[in-house]
Amino acid sequence: MVNRPVRPVVTVNPESRGYRLTAAAGSRAVLLCHGFTSTPSSLRPWADRLAARGYDVSVPRLPGHGTTWQEMNRTAWTDWYDREEQEYARLAADHEVVFVGGMSMGGALAVRLAEQHPEIPAVALVNPSLGTADPRYLLLPVLSRLVGSIPGISGDIKKPGPREYAYDRTPLAAANSMRRLWRDVASQLDRLTAPTLVFRSTVDHVVDDSSLELLRRAPCDLTVRMLEDSYHVATLDNDSAQIQAGTADFFDRFPTRR
Repeated sequence: MVNRPVRPVVTVNPESRGYRLTAAAGSRAVLLCHGFTSTPSSLRPWADRLAARGYDVSVPRLPGHGTTWQEMNRTAWTDWYDREEQEYARLAADHEVVFVGGMSMGGALAVRLAEQHPEIPAVALVNPSLGTADPRYLLLPVLSRLVGSIPGISGDIKKPGPREYAYDRTPLAAANSMRRLWRDVASQLDRLTAPTLVFRSTVDHVVDDSSLELLRRAPCDLTVRMLEDSYHVATLDNDSAQIQAGTADFFDRFPTRR
């Protein structure tokens, strides 16, 4: 277990805060991981449904998120992962079973948790980001030393109305660190043995199909469900209810340890 301190963050908007939802039963918990430059609010409908189905749910805010993109450039993937692992340890101490889920880059964090903690019984992912076929990402090690940020990639939602609270700039030093997270996760995919459910949008303007193809190499029991009416931030989009119910039904299949 990693015991490095998590870098503090300063909230600049109430919508960026992490949260915990407590169900009546209390023996089963879910840790959800939000995406790159996004915030826990993007997963709130997902978390609410899981809590209504009897799961204690935690959605922590990652260091460097929900403040400024400049601050995010001062964090690294290890800071983000350490925050999730510390929250996982807290949940595991109080619950018989802890599931993990994540959207976009949060999917990579969730997969890494399952790689490091084989006791995790199942994983649910929404448009997970574990890599890219875009050759421009190869320029990040150099570009991130020259430019602080570029226009952001947030808010890829088909449904009119919902808003993703996220940065409108992509911090390049942090994006370069995300590439290192991808490499680390990919190098240990042989350790991903927990049954994994993936929701994948047929139209996604942020994450390409290379991440799903990478997951297909893992030895886990992989189930893929296509989302026909949502873009990248599917947890806030037209197929949100399908994600909510499908995840709860999936996790319900796995018994508690006792």
